[in-house]
Amino acid sequence: MKISALQKARYEYSPKLPTVLRGEIGTVVPTYGQPTNAASDQEALKALFPNTYGLPKVSFGKGTNKDVAKKVNVGVILSGGQAPGGHNVICGLYDALKKANPENQLYGFLGGPSGILEDKYMVMTDELIDQYRNTGGFDIIGSGRTKLETKEQFAVCTKVCREHSINAIVIIGGDDSNTNAAVLAEYFRANNEPVCVVGCPKTIDGDLKNESIETSFGFDTATKTYSELIGNIERDANSARKYWHFIRLMGRSASHIALECAMQTQPNICLVGEEVEAKNQSVEDITNYIADIVAKRAEKGLNFGVCLVPEGLIEFIPSLKVLIAEINDLLAKTEAQFNALETSADKISFVEQRLSTSSKSVFDSLPVEIKAQLLADRDPHGNVQVSKIETEKLLIQTVGARLAQMKKEGKYNGKFNSQNHFFGYEGRCAFPSNFDSDYCYSLGYNAFFLVNANLTGYLSSVTNLEKPADQWQAGGIPITMMMNMEQRHGEKKPVIKKALVELDGKPFKYFESNREQWALETCFTFPGAIQYFGPGEVCDQTTMTLALEKN
Repeated sequence: MKISALQKARYEYSPKLPTVLRGEIGTVVPTYGQPTNAASDQEALKALFPNTYGLPKVSFGKGTNKDVAKKVNVGVILSGGQAPGGHNVICGLYDALKKANPENQLYGFLGGPSGILEDKYMVMTDELIDQYRNTGGFDIIGSGRTKLETKEQFAVCTKVCREHSINAIVIIGGDDSNTNAAVLAEYFRANNEPVCVVGCPKTIDGDLKNESIETSFGFDTATKTYSELIGNIERDANSARKYWHFIRLMGRSASHIALECAMQTQPNICLVGEEVEAKNQSVEDITNYIADIVAKRAEKGLNFGVCLVPEGLIEFIPSLKVLIAEINDLLAKTEAQFNALETSADKISFVEQRLSTSSKSVFDSLPVEIKAQLLADRDPHGNVQVSKIETEKLLIQTVGARLAQMKKEGKYNGKFNSQNHFFGYEGRCAFPSNFDSDYCYSLGYNAFFLVNANLTGYLSSVTNLEKPADQWQAGGIPITMMMNMEQRHGEKKPVIKKALVELDGKPFKYFESNREQWALETCFTFPGAIQYFGPGEVCDQTTMTLALEKN
């Protein structure tokens, strides 16, 4: 198979590890901290996780580990959407396993969690692993979104682990996947099954983090990829000087991706969903805000610009948030009846007749296309799939209508021509940046030591990430300390709490202090392509979000 020169060079890249994980593998030992608690719903979570709640944080240091060479078989699962660096997590885990004992085996379950349920796997080898080092994608074993959440599924997992003498399962996933990891760990512990379950924090969305998980892997690469594309569009906009580009960015519920890309590229407008909710803004308020900037730039003869829209914006607009929650509950209760309807018009009518008066008013105000997108297939939790809602097109329509009205009132005399874009899949499988290559390899290597210490229900944690890799710190945190109770399919369920943009945090404050100038002047910056070779200050830099949060 022919490979590119860059691909060949990336195969040969040696990821950097924290100093504590370097050298002889038998010198890494755990140190235990104080018992932990969840931030909320503590009693409910303690009742659901009696065997794995309240465990201490763990850090790794130097010492003598006499058990490191004990024979183990480990299963690994890629779960959920792709994120750059997933292959390196597996490579790091594999290398640590083989360094500890060449007889250790790594079973890669195929197609995500369904792989373990169907007992479909491949045993990892040097030849296979070497084909995927430092590459993007999840294609080494594939991923999937099957949930591991029922006792029947857990019984199957138990059977498969027994048949292959598997001692541990490492689940590489986001908040939902690691919630499932916590539930599976609790099941094994409650039933005296000697299988350790460890998670690794994956999601480009950036919403899986706390003081011990400083960033989820893939966020760095994805935002750099999107920022390159945004910079290219900004250069085009400033060259043609005739289009307003509305760019919707992947990121599910939180606005971390949009905020990071805004700091890297300095667009004229970036909406932050968390601020919209805090200010109780409506679609009309957002429309007026954008139209006002368009009009002020037009006064300067600048009939062009760039507006970034987070994918989850629609969930933060209070009136739409209430509407969406009502639709989610309604469709959870009437799923069979609703799904039996054949046309989009029938489905819209079905929902309209059952909404509260206030929600019906909001629903009626939306374009037909947006109504249909709100009622499209639900996600695995029964909720609306925000990635299918073309919010940027909605705003183009409402802003265009507002500017037309302003023109009639003599308040606007410019030209408004628009282009719309959605950047999502472009960033999920890119060649990981040096940061993500190093971070992911470290997460996987570190996961081995969690398995070795039988730390079930833990998430692999590598911190101090704003510093060079040799200063990174390694350890683990109980997944339960990140959880709360949320409404899913009409019921309260334990889930990892999403980390949203903090409006009093340094990244947002930096953006807030600059956005007025960026709005009215043309201050575009052009990050360019991800750099893999050259000086560390260019190639190993992390995101502005992490740098600002840690400095």
